[in-house]
Amino acid sequence: MGNLTMAKSLPPLTWFRAFEAAARNLSFTAAATEIGMTQSAVSQHVKSLETRLGVALFIRKARGLALTDDGRKLVPQVTSALETLGAASRIFETGPSQKLLTIATSVSVAEWIIAPYLQEFTDRHPHTRLRFLSAIWPDDFHMLHADIEIPFGSHKQFGKRSTLLEPNGLVALKSPNLHGELHTLPLIEAVGTSVGWENWPGTVSYELMPHIFVDSFDAALNMASHGNGVALVSEVLAHSALVTGQLVRAHDAECPCQEGYYLRADEKNAAAIQFRDWIFELVQSSNPRN
Repeated sequence: MGNLTMAKSLPPLTWFRAFEAAARNLSFTAAATEIGMTQSAVSQHVKSLETRLGVALFIRKARGLALTDDGRKLVPQVTSALETLGAASRIFETGPSQKLLTIATSVSVAEWIIAPYLQEFTDRHPHTRLRFLSAIWPDDFHMLHADIEIPFGSHKQFGKRSTLLEPNGLVALKSPNLHGELHTLPLIEAVGTSVGWENWPGTVSYELMPHIFVDSFDAALNMASHGNGVALVSEVLAHSALVTGQLVRAHDAECPCQEGYYLRADEKNAAAIQFRDWIFELVQSSNPRN
């Protein structure tokens, strides 16, 4: 109850803004120009604050203002509070929305498909600003409002008005410094797919059991790059890691997968269409089947 009473008794923020501006400028007129109010409004807000606090904050002079002792005590506290509020609001500022393209995707796609080649897109479209939102599970995308969405799931979940990024089979990748056959190495599996190491095809005649479980292909790829085992991941993510030699194929076989990465774009947003077409171009050029 005490907190509610305190909140209700707090003077309006505009009173404090008027006081702080007037204290810095020692002029109601200059303060009014700075914060976009009339001189009379600033004067009235300050008078209201003085009445509320029960003290005089300024000495009114013919050529301007002077702070009273109470005013000098209040200034640093009000300045600090306004700076804190300003910093808190700036966290959520992204600038003008024009040319700001919001992309919701998994960290896996952002790190292993987009990041290695993003400069190519920004060079083509230098005036388009990008904002990336990370998501893993299908439900995450329902809470995001993005111009581009690249979720991982089944055709039933995302196939409508979306395009599958291919190749979408699962491949086995490991660090070039990790040696041994599949059945002798730790196996890394990302949860969330309908198939895993137990479905691995090819010429192996032994059962493959994962040793490490992670919640994303990104985590699996990073685990593998550090030599922790063999990661079973979507092939569409593998290109840059294979090209740079960060990872190598641990086996030539491929496991078919019922899920994949689907891309959908806001057809009314020109920047979204440009980014969509760039992604398609990127994955098609890196597809070993093309």
